[in-house]
This record gives sequence, structure tokens and C-alpha cells, in this order.
Amino acid sequence: MNAVVLAGGSPADPLAARFGVASKTLVPVHGRPMVEYTLESLRAAGVEKIVYVGPPAELNPAPDLIVPDKGSLIANLEAGLAEAGSGRVLVASGDNPFITPEAVLWLLENAPDAALVYPIIPKEAVEKRWPGMRRTYAKLRDGVFTGGNLIILDRDLFARALPMARKIIDLRKKPLALARLIGVGVLVKLLLGRLTIAELEARAEKLFGVPMKALITPYPEVGVDADSEEDFKWLEVGDADGS
Repeated sequence: MNAVVLAGGSPADPLAARFGVASKTLVPVHGRPMVEYTLESLRAAGVEKIVYVGPPAELNPAPDLIVPDKGSLIANLEAGLAEAGSGRVLVASGDNPFITPEAVLWLLENAPDAALVYPIIPKEAVEKRWPGMRRTYAKLRDGVFTGGNLIILDRDLFARALPMARKIIDLRKKPLALARLIGVGVLVKLLLGRLTIAELEARAEKLFGVPMKALITPYPEVGVDADSEEDFKWLEVGDADGS
């Protein structure tokens, strides 16, 4: 499988500005640009081709192709997918120095067939590894989860979902219009913690017109990223059992 690493961003991002780099993903972590941890894990997991989308940089391991930052998440994703080849593509964020080859391999081996496979990580898995780490969680009837920083896309199928993705992003500052689009009933059930994963998948499939699946993932490394220097401290913290 080929991969796209989304490493774009602005030098005005607080973390990027603090270190004087072009994107948060190039902030040094233990002497290495943060994105190198993602590149290294993808290589070790056997990813065939890596397309890096972001500011030009000398990286080790080097991606197979560097695509300049296009200025937005969707534009970067489209540019990366255009170069990644057909079939299924792994999409990874470049701001996750926690990611491991084992977590990537697990996802590649367990992802179901769908236009989009989105990993969700149980809160208890994150808390076991990093007690007290702050994450954003959603309460569903099936449990409490945080979202992943790796997804798997079927490039050809997902192309059909892009117009709706752009529409949702355009409405992100218009909550009433966005609520009407997603469905008020769905949002109410989500806020009350009564929405199931199956209902969420069904609504996403109806909204985007392609099959989408959530994948409960046991590796907490998939669901964390670094937004501040404070987050780097968690790299020194092992499992709760001391490993």
C-alpha cells in the first residue's frame, strides 16, 4: 500500500513560530523534525511509496515524492492522492511523533473494505498508556473514543465523497447550516451519548454516498498528536505497567 503524509501548515502556528519552522510538522523533537517519526514508522511497516505534502525539507528517511503545501487540508489531500496511485491509500498526519510501525501494521492488516476507514481509539487504551493525557473524546453508546491520525482511503471511491467534504468544511463556521446538513437528530443523540457506531457509519454513508467504516483500534499511538511542547513530555512515558 502507498501512503500520503499530510505535513502542511503555517509558520504562524504557535508551535511552528516558537521554533522558526515552516510547519508544525518540522518542529524538532529529540533533535529530529517531528514528521520523520511518521515517515520512519511507515517505512518500517512496509509502505511501498510515501508522498509527502508539505514545505520542502531534507528528511530522513526521505519520502519518495514531495508535493508543495497547497494551503488547505482538502487541497493537500487531493494533491497527495493524485500522486499516490490507484487503489487503497494510507493517509497519515505529520504531527504524530508517537506513531509506531506496529500500530501502522495493525491498521493495514485489520482495515475493512470501505471508501474510508477511520480508526477510533478507546479512552481506556489511551489512559492505560498515558494516564492523564488530554485528548478530545466522543461518548457513543459503544464507549468513549478519540479519533485517529491515520486513515485508509479507497482513492477512486473517496473521490466521490470530496464534494461533500468541501461543503462540510465550508459550513464549519455556520453551525446551524452544518447541523441541518448532518441531521439534528444525529447530533442530539451524539451529544447525549446515545449514538452507536453503526448509526454513525450509516449516516456518513448516506451523507457522502460511499461506504465508510469506523475501526476500533487498540493502539493508542494512532490517536494522539503533538500540539504543544507540553505534549512532548508524553514521549518519555511508557505503559502503565512500566514497559
